[in-house]
Order: sequence, then structure tokens, then C-alpha cells
Amino acid sequence: MKNETTKKTTSEAAADSKQTSRRKFIAGTAAATAAASALPVSSYAQVAGSDEIKVGMIGCGGRGSGAIIQDLTASDNARLVAMGDAFQDKIDGTGVRATGLPVIQKKLEKEGKGKQIDVPASRQFAGFDAYEKVIDAVDLVVIATPPGFRPFHFEAAVNAGKHIFMEKPVCVDAAGYNKVIKAAELADQKKLKVVVGLQRHYQDSYLKALEKVQAGEIGDIISGQCWWNGGGVWTVARQEGWSEMEYQMRNWYYFNWLCGDHIAEQHVHNIDVMNWFFSNNSETGGNPTKAQGMGGREVRVGPDTGEIFDHHYVEFRYDGDKIVNSQCRHQKGCLNKVEEEIHGTDGILYTSGGKARIVDHKGQEKWNYRNRKAKNPYQVEHDVLHEHIRDNKPINNAHYAAKSSFTSVLGRLATYSGKDVSWDEAVKSDFSIMPEEFSFDSAPAPKPNAEGLYPTAKPGQWPLPWAKK
Repeated sequence: MKNETTKKTTSEAAADSKQTSRRKFIAGTAAATAAASALPVSSYAQVAGSDEIKVGMIGCGGRGSGAIIQDLTASDNARLVAMGDAFQDKIDGTGVRATGLPVIQKKLEKEGKGKQIDVPASRQFAGFDAYEKVIDAVDLVVIATPPGFRPFHFEAAVNAGKHIFMEKPVCVDAAGYNKVIKAAELADQKKLKVVVGLQRHYQDSYLKALEKVQAGEIGDIISGQCWWNGGGVWTVARQEGWSEMEYQMRNWYYFNWLCGDHIAEQHVHNIDVMNWFFSNNSETGGNPTKAQGMGGREVRVGPDTGEIFDHHYVEFRYDGDKIVNSQCRHQKGCLNKVEEEIHGTDGILYTSGGKARIVDHKGQEKWNYRNRKAKNPYQVEHDVLHEHIRDNKPINNAHYAAKSSFTSVLGRLATYSGKDVSWDEAVKSDFSIMPEEFSFDSAPAPKPNAEGLYPTAKPGQWPLPWAKK
């Protein structure tokens, strides 16, 4: 485990950036909506036929740095011109973890694409309002902030008429889900191009498998299983001088308002495959009608592991009483498994990474597929985005991404509460777990006790958010 350092103290960061409250988020995006609605379509993001696409990134951590490299690789006409993050050291790479501008420059210069970067200090924005300044400067924005912020940043980018690549998951609560769905509908009206980093939709083996399922190779779908079981991810230890807000944001994976728990941040990929294949609709995706499950914390016991569980097991029920059993676990020394399995009346589909196969109910193989030369789906999704911008073809992944993201939230609600949770009731509640104020001086929930430990959900005692009202 490595400690993460910051170039500036919290007080210095606060002095350098305007502290933005949640009220400003809402007021700012509402004003942008009104202004954007008066603009002609040609005033929105970079239009087909233009030579240069000005790209900006919001969120300059590891995934954001990787995504922007892939985005610039997708088009010689793309140029990175603005970067924004809550922390300056994420932009300039002065923190412990290798992210930001130096990583991007080194990689692209190695590939002979160094001229696609033009980010002077005047277009490096730090603070809670950095996203607004990036959006103002670009045609296309790459959103790779912690998940809790994504609905706000997506809404703002759509209101401003920008094309968007957004990482998954796209929400951590019902308010975020509803915000993304509403913004996605506006993006359709504005003919904006939106791709979300659920890359299995762009992976050769999954697309071939879907063709087989649609052709009836496994018959009618009955049930499914999916797994993301592994040893866990990084932690960031608290450092002297950090406020509670700064600590939670730097160690964001372990707080629900930022991450949504690992069932949302990671397992969403497998859950998304289930929604996709069960709905047979690649445009809007599907969703379960309800969920129930169990989970808890066995190995996450220290102060750096926040409030999230280390294992979840959820039973999702879809229309027609079709069942998907979902597992995710962060425990070292256990079985590691990242796969999906779909059962039909005539066979079973197994998918994992770049492999897919179908067997009948006697275990006889009917189909087996693996293309070792297939293009990296992380790159393909950006290639597709730029193709649709260049040719002005419609694409908007936000609809199915919102459903898959909220399906994972539904699973978290089920495991935390130990109750049967309805999709419609959860969505209608519009519950929010985001802080009331965004500033480095504010203290978001949850709060640590004297030992630095955070309260965690106890199934059977933890109330569903709308039951608290």
C-alpha cells in the first residue's frame, strides 16, 4: 500500500480554486440548459467536416489518463487542450501515482503523436468547478472522475452541447440515475455522440456471442450467472493536513457517495452483460424488476477501507421471472473469477474476456470463439465515438449505461438492507447520497469514529433510503 501525496495543502488548494456547493452545481447546469436550448444545432459540439476536435478531460487519475490516450489515438484530428481535476497533482503528475499530463505526453510522444497535446498551465484547472472550465474549452469531453460526480458532469456537458466519453458506472444513487436519463434524452435531441466505458459492448467475443444468442443457439433465455471475484484494489492512507473531504476523495473507492461500492464500480461490467443479453436491445438495454441478496465485510476492517462491503451476492429478477445470480468479492486467497454464464432452453453460453463458447445440456460443445488478433475494446470504443462524430451518425450509450449502473446500485441496496428491493420504487424515490456541499472544508457523510472507523450497513437493520423520510 502506498501513501498518496499532494503538492499543495488543503488550505492552499482551497485558496487556488473556487469552492463549489451542490447548489452551484444545480444552478449552474440549469442556467446552461436554458442557454443551450436557444442555440441552433450547429452551435453544439464539433460538427461533421471540421478538421480539429478539441478534447478535454475531467478526472486525471489512472483511468482518465488511459482513456484520453485512447481517445487521441482514435483520431489524428483530436487534440487535448484542457484538463481538470479536484487536485492539481493529478493533472501535473506530482503525486505518488503516475497519472496526468506526464504519462499522457510520454505515451503519445512514443507513438509520434506528441503534437496532439496542447495543455498550457492556463488550461489546467483544479478544484470542484474545474469541470465547467474544461467543458467551455472543448468540443469533446472525457469524463473519468469518481462515479458520484459523473451525473453532474455529464449533465453539464450535454447542456453545453459537447460530445462525451464517460467512464462507468454513471451513477451511485437514484437521483444520479434520473439525472443521467434526463440528460441522455436531451443529448438525443441535440444529436450529441455519447459513448460509455462498458467496453464489452465493443468486444469482439461478446458481439459474436450475441449474434449466436439472437440466432437461437441457446434457445429462450431462462437464467444467468455472473462473477467479479478478485483480491481487491488499492487504498490511500490518510495524511496529516487532509480534511475529511480530501481524504474521502483521495481514497474514493471506499465511500459510496463517490464509488457506489465495488458492486457498482467493478461488477457493473458483468451486470451490464446480463441486462444487455436479457433485453436483446443494444440501444436502451434492460433492467431487473427487483433484487434481493446478502453481503458484508470479512476482511475490510481497517480505517482505510471506508464503508463498503467486501462481498455481495444478489438475486436479480427480470420480467418473466427470469433470474440472474450475481457475485462479487474482494478477498485475497479465494477463487478469482470474472465471467458470465447464460442458460437457455437449448444450451448454455459462457463468456469471459476474449473467449466465448456454447454447449448443449449434455455438455457437448456447439460453438467456440476466440480471436487473439481482435482489437482492444478499450480502444474500439473511442474509435467508434470518433467515427460517429466524423460521419455525424447517432450513438448514445448513456441509456443502457444508466440502467446497468443503477442495477448495481439496486444490488447494493438489497445486500445492505437484506430486503427485497423494487426497481420502480427505488427509481421513483430519487434518493441521493451526495453531500449537500462540495468544498474541502465540508465533511461528507459518513463520519469516522474516534478510532477512524466508518459505520457500515448491517443487513436487517440498515433502512432503505426512502424509508428514512
